[in-house]
Amino acid sequence: MTKFKNYTLPSLFEATLNNFADCDAMTFVGEKPITYKELGIKINSLAYFLKELGIKKDDKVAILSANMPHWGISYFAISFIGAVVVPILPDFHETEIENVLKHSEAKAIFVSENLMTKVNQTSSKFLKHQIKIEDFTLLKENGVFYKEKEYEPIAHVAKENDLLTIIYTSGTTGNSKGVMLTHKNIVYNAVQAFSVQNVSTKDRFLSILPLSHTYENTLGLVLPIMGGSCVYYLSKPPTPTVLLPALTEVRPTIMLSVPLILEKIYRNKIAKTFTKNALIKGLYAIPVIRKKLNAIAGKKLFESFGGEIKFFGVGGAKLDKTVEKFLIEAKFPYAIGYGLTETSPLLSGVNADNTKLQATGPAVMDVQLKINNPDPVTGEGEVWAKGPNIMQGYYKEPELTKQVLSEDGWFKTGDLGTFDKDGYLFLRGRLKNMIVGQSGENIYPEEIESVINNFRHVVESVVVQQKGKLVAMVHFNREEIEERYKHLKKDVTNYIDHKHEELRVELQAYVNSRVNKFSQVQLVVVQIEPFIKTATLKIKRFLYA
Repeated sequence: MTKFKNYTLPSLFEATLNNFADCDAMTFVGEKPITYKELGIKINSLAYFLKELGIKKDDKVAILSANMPHWGISYFAISFIGAVVVPILPDFHETEIENVLKHSEAKAIFVSENLMTKVNQTSSKFLKHQIKIEDFTLLKENGVFYKEKEYEPIAHVAKENDLLTIIYTSGTTGNSKGVMLTHKNIVYNAVQAFSVQNVSTKDRFLSILPLSHTYENTLGLVLPIMGGSCVYYLSKPPTPTVLLPALTEVRPTIMLSVPLILEKIYRNKIAKTFTKNALIKGLYAIPVIRKKLNAIAGKKLFESFGGEIKFFGVGGAKLDKTVEKFLIEAKFPYAIGYGLTETSPLLSGVNADNTKLQATGPAVMDVQLKINNPDPVTGEGEVWAKGPNIMQGYYKEPELTKQVLSEDGWFKTGDLGTFDKDGYLFLRGRLKNMIVGQSGENIYPEEIESVINNFRHVVESVVVQQKGKLVAMVHFNREEIEERYKHLKKDVTNYIDHKHEELRVELQAYVNSRVNKFSQVQLVVVQIEPFIKTATLKIKRFLYA
């Protein structure tokens, strides 16, 4: 791995330019990649443009855009002048965006054309400039224009402990918080990720998660740039009709994903194949035959991802156990990682050669993990972390920061876990989600949901406690049910409602026969609309508790 002068984004890019100037850097799928030399010219030109607009060190500059090469160019250009990047998730509501712009005191924003309506009416007194990210033109001209040319390299003023970014999390437990991450936090975490999985000029990344989330930002942008890899972006949302041709064209070697994507592929394609009739279902229940069938399905899955994938990173939430068992038997090169926005994000992880069922791997290089106040019997407790990638705190929230950062630098993750003898971390669920049963038992809703989600026609679920009872809120796949029963000469809508009732009763019996006594659900409620989710496709549980 290349050494840099210091752990800052400009220093990292300088090292990349020195080593990989003529290598492909990034592009949209279907277009010719620009080289790192060309990327450097664009970043440097944009940095000069920002300075001409009066943006200076420590000023805040927001980015509200779908993934594209200009997203990364904007990110690096802001860092080159020592300003602070404020990435905003594209699916944030206008009110949330307004709050972020005001709270961060952003002086400028890069915004994509399709999202301009979300900031047109902003009343933020701090915001001076709106820049169209597709071509870097000002929405209100003032005589300053972006000019792409080979300027003298701009003087890099950022230091390792300077603030690089404030990331406002949508979170699953409440209001957004501004996570303050320094240059060293991000760059060092990319180095830590490199120690888990080497990347090089031979690697092709296909980016499908939002760059405004720290998972894709650090591991899907900073890491490949550090290694001289090429990143490909989709010009449309990653629906199957967009993604499948892209996979065939790019043949990525590395991808980052969230569990829901693999879980959908497994349930909608693979599981259905092995349960379509009684004979195949019976054969699939025999372990020796199941493993052979999974190996065949795994080869097809591998080919569908382009046939050259070597690292399919899964993070952002816990991967369903049934799905992970399939991936292991299918010999699909998945890899698990664990972290949070507050940790830049990676805390623990392994590459595809060292996975363990339901484990997130050991702590990454130079990170300490411990279980605080472990249960004397189970060894379970809250995971605490310490290392060079831990955030500085929450922006303008000193009291909130004190709640999660101990005086001696330990970050309280809010996740419950245990370690095995090899130091691999196993997570049980979020501390805030844990339900205490009537006799004091610890009930983990995520584990019950894992059982529910493997029942036929279930898309997703949330288990909550209401008036002392465990209630499962379940979203069924209405289209799937309609397709299966469309031959019936009945009013489809009325029949679906009737089928929901049947499934609700059957599901309760199914779940309660597969969980311990105190985790049994007393009520199943049909959730008609899909659950509202975060950027990493985790359900915003606090909305349903």
